[in-house]
Amino acid sequence: MRILVTGGAGFIGSHLCELLCKDHEVVCMDSLITGSKSNVSGMNVEFIKHDVCKPFDVKCDLIFNMASPASPIDYQNYYMETLEANSFGTRNVLENARKHGARVVQASTSETYGDPLEHPQKETYWGNVNTLGPRSCYDESKRFAETLCYNYNQKYSSEIVLVRIFNTYGERMRIDDGRVIPNFVTQAISGKDITIYGDGKQTRSFCYVSDLCDALTGLAFSKIKFDVFNAGNPDEITMNEVAKTVIELTGSKSKLTHVPLPKDDPKKRKPDISKIKSAIGWSPKVKFRDGLKRTIDWFGANK
Repeated sequence: MRILVTGGAGFIGSHLCELLCKDHEVVCMDSLITGSKSNVSGMNVEFIKHDVCKPFDVKCDLIFNMASPASPIDYQNYYMETLEANSFGTRNVLENARKHGARVVQASTSETYGDPLEHPQKETYWGNVNTLGPRSCYDESKRFAETLCYNYNQKYSSEIVLVRIFNTYGERMRIDDGRVIPNFVTQAISGKDITIYGDGKQTRSFCYVSDLCDALTGLAFSKIKFDVFNAGNPDEITMNEVAKTVIELTGSKSKLTHVPLPKDDPKKRKPDISKIKSAIGWSPKVKFRDGLKRTIDWFGANK
């Protein structure tokens, strides 16, 4: 099978490429705006430097559309590029898929739920999103991408699986990408105070990247024609607990310091994964401490 991974040189995309190239012909496409070609170096993949916002023609049987800045720092720095990647870019992915009869796995996000009023979040929840806030370029463009996929399925019977990805961590995250795990780990390793937004009682649910890739590929190779699924780890943890675990695993003497909470930062985030579990039997296997230890070791070796 010939598989195209857009955004393939990014964090999750590169892990997908690494997994898929063992058994398939893989094409990695990336503009490198936030990804790095070094993430796929040494892999048996064809690399194409290209921005999905511009039309392309790549013959393939399956597309994983991972192309978008995904960390708050990145999508707030590249807000227009984020809007375009998830609108024009998604349209170009769907057109390429339609031309070649390819199936699509669309990387959506838990951010479509915004600051949720429902907890945990089910796929039937419509969300609580501020269209005029600093996070809206990502949240709303991902929501638009879902609607675009829905209408392609309605009009062209395109086979598309939407995956709302919750917080994911692991090797190859950028040190400066602004997400909580890289921030806490790099601060702890360097002996700096660990910066926690707000009182640290807000929660997230962290899924190790290999588990997420298993969810994405499991849905990709299923017989599902069109549907939407949460993919993440339902084990909920506070930011204070994450910071203390990082300090313990690194042996750091870092202290916790609190700064104001960013605008529209969600207070709770936890996926209901009963739907994906029922559909393909998937649930995460890697415990948070185990995945975090692997991530810390990688950051320590690559600092």
